[in-house]
Amino acid sequence: MALLIINLDKVIGSAQAFREAFAAQLPDLPIRFWPDVGAAQDIEYLAFMHPDLNQFPAFPNLKAMFSRAAGVEDIVKHPKLPKVPLGKVEPPDGDPMMTEYVVMHVLRLHRDMPGYQAAQARREWRRVPIVRPEQRRVGFLGFGMMATAPALVLRSLGFKVSAWVRSPREATEEVPRFHGRDQLEAFLGQTDIAVCLLPLTPQTEGIFCARTFAMMPRGAMLINVGRGKHVVDADLIAALDSGQLSYAALDALYPEPLPQDSPLWAHPQVTIMPHVARRPTVNQLVREVAANIRSLKRGGRLLQEVDVAQGY
Repeated sequence: MALLIINLDKVIGSAQAFREAFAAQLPDLPIRFWPDVGAAQDIEYLAFMHPDLNQFPAFPNLKAMFSRAAGVEDIVKHPKLPKVPLGKVEPPDGDPMMTEYVVMHVLRLHRDMPGYQAAQARREWRRVPIVRPEQRRVGFLGFGMMATAPALVLRSLGFKVSAWVRSPREATEEVPRFHGRDQLEAFLGQTDIAVCLLPLTPQTEGIFCARTFAMMPRGAMLINVGRGKHVVDADLIAALDSGQLSYAALDALYPEPLPQDSPLWAHPQVTIMPHVARRPTVNQLVREVAANIRSLKRGGRLLQEVDVAQGY
């Protein structure tokens, strides 16, 4: 029985790097690389990123699949998605790269670095009041593993941190939580810097639009590290131009790459990043895939199983 790797050796590391990492973690597991499937009945596991499911043969002995991509909305509704558990391969305590990225952008916006950069371009010696962390409220939309670590770092720096999630969860003193559509307005109304780490679902698509921007304090800021379709671009530009929002940092956009004629490129209050918040290494991915396979062999479940019905 074998594991088939699809696309990961094209975007993350070489086939040799994957072979060496799996040899250290699961030395008895044969590794194959798409499109060299070999005998399809040998494949027990798939590890991939944005696969073309229409090209999949039948895998009669498939036990589980592992997605490198955090967003799986492009495959969960596909009619050819194999009927086996689908898991994400993410570090259980969050990814340090995501933590540093989110904290970097929060601090950058909090200390008004875009404003100072604009002043430098004008050769202006700009001295304005400085807002302290305890005066700044940071709100996370989505509070899974990737959000928890940066939220706690920001709280340790003195920021007031809260979170909004889709359904009720046990609240903690460290990070107060809002939930559901009924509490979204109250959450946004007390959020100066919104950090989006939501999955993309029919319920969250376009969640940042004219209606929700109006719920936020005037001059609020947005950091999107979720999915590009969470933001209605035209509404974002209108909110920035009116002063309702002051800045936006966008790591996730739609479509990607962002078209050359998009007005977001040249907007003075927008930072465009080419979807680079996190780039897991071969060793990170292999370690998580191996941990999941060991769990299955012990009769357990995938460590981060996707709820296909929910889409994340």
